[in-house]
Amino acid sequence: MEFGAAIAAILIIVALEAVLSVDNAMVLAVMVRPLPEHLRSRALLYGIIGAYILRGLALLFATVIIKIWWIQLLGGLYLVYLAANHLLRRKPQSGEEHLKLQQAAAASFWRIVAMINLVDLAFAVDSVLVVIAFSREFWVIFTGVAIGILLIRLAAGIMVTIIERYPRLETVAYAVVGWAGLKLTLEGWGHGSEVWLHRPELALHLPQAFFLSVTFAIIALGSLWALRRTPES
Repeated sequence: MEFGAAIAAILIIVALEAVLSVDNAMVLAVMVRPLPEHLRSRALLYGIIGAYILRGLALLFATVIIKIWWIQLLGGLYLVYLAANHLLRRKPQSGEEHLKLQQAAAASFWRIVAMINLVDLAFAVDSVLVVIAFSREFWVIFTGVAIGILLIRLAAGIMVTIIERYPRLETVAYAVVGWAGLKLTLEGWGHGSEVWLHRPELALHLPQAFFLSVTFAIIALGSLWALRRTPES
């Protein structure tokens, strides 16, 4: 592949990763937010390292990884659980309760890092199928994906800061997390029905355009709702 064409392919892949992973950034933000502030950057750093390793393996073994349908199913169900647990049981927290939650999250630091990587692998299954359509050169694909992952982690860190300033945005973020979890669950079920049950007629899919449209609608309308009041101090 010529150098100019390779650069163009990398830029396209980075753009695709950015668009397809808006929900991924919000997922990461809500997963690390329970941690004390000094541990959040560490969790995102370990998440980046894990993401590079897992995405590299996913790209090398793309034909195998897309058959492991239960990764998407488990990742999707976990995200649906996170969203439901927050949205259905949400109540105002006192400063003492918030501190206790942070201490509990700090004690579960490595579990949170492991879950970040599990969820990232679930998202990777979808993204791998998209990016390999634009290039067959491993270094080109991995460079684009690597830059995209770094941008997603930076966005997640910024998202946590914004949620800290505008707490109502946390509800919006969890709504996106639940919606992303539903998509991953349906995709996992769809792959499972084809690969495991051999019943492709049972597959359920959310069209990518519809999924992205609803995601951006949740973010836009939710942000208008969350930001219409004076930020809590």
